[in-house]
Amino acid sequence: MRSVKKSATMAIAIVTFLAFTAFTNYKTETVKIQTSAVCGSCESTLKTALSKVDGIKSVSLNVDNAVLTVKYDSKQADTDKIRKAISLAGYDADDVKADPTAYENLHSCCKKDAVH
Repeated sequence: MRSVKKSATMAIAIVTFLAFTAFTNYKTETVKIQTSAVCGSCESTLKTALSKVDGIKSVSLNVDNAVLTVKYDSKQADTDKIRKAISLAGYDADDVKADPTAYENLHSCCKKDAVH
């Protein structure tokens, strides 16, 4: 009986240690990226594009200044991947220019020269 209790206690200790280790390795970072987004439809497009990047936790766009705020798991994503995904969606991302083909495929209201 003591052997069973000892084994159970040891198993619980190991599981607790592994869970704690996994939790401490998870780190949420926040990055603010200047984009060429101009409207609410742009935010929807960007959210969809970034949802395909592993580790993205949340995305929000301040339409007034075109700054996209992205929260992400730094173990799964990084700012280069995030900027690349934004570019491939058709938008500038800081110094990364929009993919020309993706930009041409944007809805007319989402283009830089659109009138709102």
